Amino acid sequence: MKWKFSWFKLSPPQILVMGFASIILLGTLLLTLPIANTTGKPLAFIDALFTATSATCVTGLVVKDTGTFFTMFGQVVIIMLIQVGGIGFMTMATLFALILKRRISLRDRLLLQEAMNQNTMEGIVRLIRKVLFFSLIIEGVAAILLTIRWSIDMPFGKALYFGIFHAISMFNNAGFDLFGDFRSLTGYVYDPLVNFVVMFLIVSGGIGFIVLSDLVDFKRTRRISLHSKVVLSMTAFLIVFGAIVIFVFEYSNPRTLGSLNWGGKILGSFFQSVTPRTAGANTIDLGGMRQASQFFMIILMFIGASPGSTGGGIKTTTFTIIIGAVISMLRGREDIVLFRYRLAQERIFKALTITLLALLLVLSVAMVLSTTEDSPFLMILYETTSAFGTVGLTMGLTTKLSLIGKILISLTMFAGRLGPLTMAYALGPKKGKELYRHPEGKIIIG
Repeated sequence: MKWKFSWFKLSPPQILVMGFASIILLGTLLLTLPIANTTGKPLAFIDALFTATSATCVTGLVVKDTGTFFTMFGQVVIIMLIQVGGIGFMTMATLFALILKRRISLRDRLLLQEAMNQNTMEGIVRLIRKVLFFSLIIEGVAAILLTIRWSIDMPFGKALYFGIFHAISMFNNAGFDLFGDFRSLTGYVYDPLVNFVVMFLIVSGGIGFIVLSDLVDFKRTRRISLHSKVVLSMTAFLIVFGAIVIFVFEYSNPRTLGSLNWGGKILGSFFQSVTPRTAGANTIDLGGMRQASQFFMIILMFIGASPGSTGGGIKTTTFTIIIGAVISMLRGREDIVLFRYRLAQERIFKALTITLLALLLVLSVAMVLSTTEDSPFLMILYETTSAFGTVGLTMGLTTKLSLIGKILISLTMFAGRLGPLTMAYALGPKKGKELYRHPEGKIIIG
């Protein structure tokens, strides 16, 4: 039997939605088992569903502490969901197909194209091989470095387990940790090795496999694509600018950077600037940050990572196009030009559509949660944006969510991982190409 999906009479976006939903359901059933938690009792279905959704959508929001509530069985289920959800279930399916030497059909390639957010099927299987290779190498090296560091603080076996778990979690921008009591990495705010390794994992997982491929091949090709140039430049700008803003706002705040020395302030500023790129780890108390910093982090979380990566958000390229459109309009130019390349109108319309759909989703969910949850609106907006951007940062609302709140945040994580446009394509009716154009009209704007 050939490995293919021809028996599905569904579009690629619909298959992606069904695939992720199936993985979440399987993870939910496994996490409800008494063996998965330390109480020895079945976990409530909604809590298992929330955790499985958060893991599969590589978010990191948790209603139960991963390090203390779940057994090793439960933690292994979570990390497997993170790995499959991070690089994509279609990538994993392709891996098994390649191992079994089965043919990748045209429909499968179309599905992979949709899953990897590519414009063409050309070289898609080669890209999948690179995705698997990059993931294994980066996670493996990071796991070794973290194991060496943590073997100082704990037995080697535990350090190895922690190293592997956190390498997978951070590379896939999930943010799950095993340190207990919802502490994340706050105990390592001064540790340069842990900070730099985790930040490298977050950034490398967040820039996307296409960019990683470009960087690896640069020595041979001596060229970098426009996409990679945009991603790398915007990523660097957001990290540096974000670190400066957080440093300025939190410099004298005794609950965050104020009590740290200069080295801690700089490391803390950069780490908190990197982690909203959909990672979910933190080294300082996020609830203790000033409101200006918290709102700024909401903006960073909304932008998120880059296309073809393990992260969420509207993506750095979308944000770049929106900024480019504003600049072009202010300068009275018709075209958006990036690195001497003009962008097609289709790209601009897609960026605007994604941004507006994302705004509509985040604001709608936040407004509903403001009526179901007894918390300040900024905290609710922070939580909602974190869920949409598959970030996993929280100001402490996650564990207090009501049943409706858990369902809404779960749906937001799901929509954020797949992308608002993919969800719209999957749920909306398929329409053919228009055979005519209406006459041009003019309206007054501004």
